[in-house]
Amino acid sequence: MAEESTQPAEAGEPGDSEEQVSAGSDGAVVGSTDHFGASAVREEIALEVEDLRTYFTTRWGTVKAVDGLSFTLRRGETLGIVGESGSGKSVTALSLMRLVQSPPGHIVGGRVVLNGRDILELSEGQMSQVRGGEISMILQDPMTALNPVFNVENQVGEAIKIHQHLRGRTLLDKVVHSLRQVRIPAPESRMKDYPHQLSGGMRQRVVGAIGISSAPDVLIADEPTTSLDVTIQAAYLRLLREIQSETGLGIIFITHDFGIVAKMCDRVAVMYAGRIVETGDVRQIFNHPQHPYTQALISSVPKLEEKTERLYSIEGQPPALYNLPPGCAFAPRCPYVMDVCREEYPPIFDQDDSQRAACWKLEDGKRLEDATMTEAAAAPAGAD
Repeated sequence: MAEESTQPAEAGEPGDSEEQVSAGSDGAVVGSTDHFGASAVREEIALEVEDLRTYFTTRWGTVKAVDGLSFTLRRGETLGIVGESGSGKSVTALSLMRLVQSPPGHIVGGRVVLNGRDILELSEGQMSQVRGGEISMILQDPMTALNPVFNVENQVGEAIKIHQHLRGRTLLDKVVHSLRQVRIPAPESRMKDYPHQLSGGMRQRVVGAIGISSAPDVLIADEPTTSLDVTIQAAYLRLLREIQSETGLGIIFITHDFGIVAKMCDRVAVMYAGRIVETGDVRQIFNHPQHPYTQALISSVPKLEEKTERLYSIEGQPPALYNLPPGCAFAPRCPYVMDVCREEYPPIFDQDDSQRAACWKLEDGKRLEDATMTEAAAAPAGAD
């Protein structure tokens, strides 16, 4: 069953937000896909991932946690990665940061091109300069991300010392500036506090300050709002968008919450069993999902404008990643399943310039009808 998410009533409905697109003075494409203000998406590619594969060796077999991922992230863009637990989202983030524990994990193939360099080919010493400087990550649990025996000044200042080589008063001023960027009040006194002296929302902001302190080109946010209440969550998301608008930061946002996706993201990548099964503009994904799994995820989200006695749930369980079926991994749970789905994994089919999905039902330019999964599930299995 898909994990519960909260989708706002206005998400994905045309005309609900002010969709204004114009060209900025620096050639940026400036548009609004959310309710927090304009997103400055540039044409320049910040990160390019090609055929990334990360496997884990276990006593049961080889777990293909990430199996052939490819996507791009532009400067100023927010790419949302969604999917059930176990689909490979967090392993993807750790792979991009080269933080996969080895053994048992190994990045066995692919390319991750950041600022013209394939960071998978860098030595660990070179990668330590890239990690935190050019690409950084916000972990989902600030209490485990922060060291309880060091105060905020030491933890925010460490990344600045390593990547910007600042010392003394200049370092302190930069720490205060980073805390002020994430809207921490009285940063001069707060930086002397330890993690246990801060609220959950304040700790999350400190983790965010560490992530942005060295002005990275790419920020990976792995469910950073999990521990926050809804009011703090909205403020935190607004804060990220403001920083992105100011700096042109590219953000990879990993979440289960489709409400956050609707508010925060420009594009969405849907993951299942270690692979991306559909990508597209956030409005396209909400209004016209083309992969059965994407349809199922969206159908399982409660909608304020509809009264239902029971929410749709996805039958069955995700497959064991050490024993994947030869065809489509979603076939055993799919109401549209055909014989070819069980025999061969589908290629990626282009639906238009920005939406792509891996499903045999889309072969020969076909489209998946915009029906709810409840209706699809009522049809005979394998019906074409």
